[in-house]
Formats: sequence, structure tokens, C-alpha cells
Amino acid sequence: MPEDSSPEGGVYEWYRRGVELLGEGHPAAAATLLARAAAAEPGSRSILEALGRAQYDAGRYPEAMAAFTTLTAVNPTDDYAHFGLGLAASKAGELRVAAEHLALAVAMRPDLGHYARALRGVRARQAADSA
Repeated sequence: MPEDSSPEGGVYEWYRRGVELLGEGHPAAAATLLARAAAAEPGSRSILEALGRAQYDAGRYPEAMAAFTTLTAVNPTDDYAHFGLGLAASKAGELRVAAEHLALAVAMRPDLGHYARALRGVRARQAADSA
């Protein structure tokens, strides 16, 4: 983690700095700081989303799945949470879980082409695996 990434202050400052680190290309450092914020505020949707994104970008796909799973439990109608869970599950090799959550995201937001493209990609991988 870069030296200045552990700010003083409370949860909001940790969240803000974590999002900054993510934007600056330091997802592992962001994930560490955002995990601290999530532990302090476990029901915060914005913290959980940022944590899941940071974990995904850091290649920590099972951890990202856990963050996005928690987020879908907090708000089952959050299309982005289902999309994030689907992407993380796909990277973790959990294609059934990926297809399920990507399909939910597509159903909620059929206007977002990247959701549908991700679902098609997972279904193609499933078909290839079963062939």
C-alpha cells in the first residue's frame, strides 16, 4: 500500500481514500482500506460496491464475490451488484453463479449492452465446457 493510503479519521475518510487509490490504479491498497471501512460500516452499499470493485481489479475474485454477494443481500434489486457478482464469479470459474447473476442484471437493465455481452460470454464458455 502506498505510504499515504492509511488516512487518519473515520470511515468516510477511509472510503474516500480507498476510492482515490482505486482510481489511481492501486486496487490492492484500495481493497485493504475499503475492507477496514466495510468492517466499520458493514451495511454501507457504497463501501461494499467500492470494495468489490477494488477486490475484482486486484484479482481477488472470491473476495469480490463475497462483497458483491453481501451487496445483493442488502439490496436485491441492485443491478450493478448482480453484474459485479457475475463478473467476479466468471473470473473465479464459477460459471453457473456467473450466468445466474448476469442474467438477473440483464433482466433488470436490458438497456446496458455490456451486461448482455458479459452474459453471452459466460454462456459461450458454459457451452464450450459442456461440448
